[in-house]
This record gives sequence, C-alpha cells and structure tokens, in this order.
Amino acid sequence: MTANYTSLDDKTLMVLVARGHTDAMSELYQRHSRLIYGLALNVVNNQQAAEEITLDVFTRAWQKADTYRSEQALVRTWLCVICRNRAINWLRRQKAHPEYNSLSWADVSPGTFPTTSSPEKITDATFMQEQVRAAVKQLPLEQRQALALAFFRGYTHSQIAQLLDQPLGTVKTRIRLGMQKLRHLLQETNEMA
Repeated sequence: MTANYTSLDDKTLMVLVARGHTDAMSELYQRHSRLIYGLALNVVNNQQAAEEITLDVFTRAWQKADTYRSEQALVRTWLCVICRNRAINWLRRQKAHPEYNSLSWADVSPGTFPTTSSPEKITDATFMQEQVRAAVKQLPLEQRQALALAFFRGYTHSQIAQLLDQPLGTVKTRIRLGMQKLRHLLQETNEMA
C-alpha cells in the first residue's frame, strides 16, 4: 500500500521523516523548497549558494527530524530558521556582509523560483508569501525593521543594535515579539484556510 503523502500535514510528515520515510521527506521538499530557496537567495544574493543552502537545509532536516517540536514552531518556520543560520554562516565564510540601506519589507523581493517549478507550485509559494507579508504588515514598524535586517540581510542582533542605535536587549525583544506575533497570525490564517 502506497501512502498519499500530499494529503498529510507538515507535522505528520515530520514524524514520518524522523522514522526514515524518504517519500515524506520528498513531499516536504516539494512543499517548502521554493520558500527556503527564496529566503537563502535574499540573504546571500547568489543563486548557486542559495541552491546549496537549500539542499543543506533539507539534508539537515532529514538528519535532525527527531529534534523538531511542533509546539515550538511550524515546520516551515523551523526550516526557515535553519536556512537563515546556514545563509549567515555562508556570508561569514565569504566575509561578505550586505550593506545596510534603510530596508523595509516593501523592498524585500519575493525571490526567484527555480525554473523547474510548475505554475501550481509557484502559485502556492506566492500565496504563502502573501500570507507572510499580510501578517508582517500587522507588526509594529520597529519589529518589522528588526526582523527584515535579521532575516533578509543576515545581520546579527549586535549588528542590528549598532545600526539602529538601540540597546541589544531592545533589539532581541523586538525580534522575539515579532516572531511570536507572526507565528500566532500565521497559525490563525492556516486554521481559517
């Protein structure tokens, strides 16, 4: 009997991935690879590196699936955090940090999708991006700015504090509160869908 992995939710897929089901991992990759690739590309601004980071993220997810905790984050959030960390590590290895230039969420491009994506997959990814953008618009300006610098420019908390001329604790709080609010808003959106 062949399981229909496309009908399973992300949490169930992660349980199966932790048990070694390669088809479940393949389905997770199909669902989230465009999002991860777009995030990596926005941070490193290098297509080849973004592709390598994307593969690295899913390799890591395969190896560490048993560490995923659904009560702490959505699967896509967990994958995005892994991606962000991998991308920042790549930037550090390259000793290339993007320049700060008054970043706003409107400046963040949706990213480029791999040419192998079908129109349906591109539509799904675009819809997901729009959900995230709508949720981000509900955050206070200070939280939006701190999140954009951290996730799309790859800055550390200390660098953000220095750039914004704010105490480090304030920056960390803004990022933490922003992430909590986004998680809550996106969970509400998913429950209504």
